[in-house]
Amino acid sequence: MTTQFLVEQIRKKESFLCIGLDTDLDKVPKHLLKEEDPIFAFNKAIIDATHHLCVAYKPNTAFYEAYGIKGWQALEKTIDYLNRNYPEIFTIADAKRGDIGNTSSRYAKAFFEDLGFDSVTIAPYMGRDSVEPFLAFKDKHTILLALTSNMGAFDFQTKMVDGQELYKEVLEISKSYKNSENLMYVVGATKATFLTEIRNIVSNSFLLVPGVGAQGGSLAEVCKYGMSENVGLLVNSSRGIIYASDKENFAQASAEKAKELQQEMSLELKKR
Repeated sequence: MTTQFLVEQIRKKESFLCIGLDTDLDKVPKHLLKEEDPIFAFNKAIIDATHHLCVAYKPNTAFYEAYGIKGWQALEKTIDYLNRNYPEIFTIADAKRGDIGNTSSRYAKAFFEDLGFDSVTIAPYMGRDSVEPFLAFKDKHTILLALTSNMGAFDFQTKMVDGQELYKEVLEISKSYKNSENLMYVVGATKATFLTEIRNIVSNSFLLVPGVGAQGGSLAEVCKYGMSENVGLLVNSSRGIIYASDKENFAQASAEKAKELQQEMSLELKKR
């Protein structure tokens, strides 16, 4: 998917909502456990109820890998269902991969060609040759971890390197990578006040912003400091939407929560 098409979907839906499909069998409604594939059954219901309110879905692969081959098959069915039925949706494999070049090439092939995701999250610690293999794929996007929402982010990401914080070095250096126009960045909503300086470095790149909702991030602050001329934001909510109810009406409850965020986003877009 091209960036321009993503921007068009944001304008059309008046939404830059990304829904995280972090599906945990300990949290899904109990009646779904009778299904042949309860993970896919849950995902399908959430997708069908919310697809008109969001522009992206983000399965975190750990929640599928934890269930072995059955979990991976549920992930395959989920992305296939999205690509067949809702091809306008931007898909993110939240896999946080990062390895030496030939291994990165295999990871990229797995997520972009075999599974058919539009993007994948990458850890930048191993540098250029671990990232560029992902950037080589046409109309696919690499989402680099820049400044994350967890407390441990302060262990390394904000440490000073050559006179500036490490996360800023990551942003600056990554702009020199081949096909860097296909880069996006993860910036946690709980770090919203950092967004002004981040925008000074990557003014128009898309930012994937987790942490709104259950983690306490403010949508208004994210928009105030992080919105660019082309919107440039994908704001993710996972638990706050998909686990809105554990009853049989769970999908409807999820749609209501998604609608609340979409309406807030619509207002923010109209302000600008």
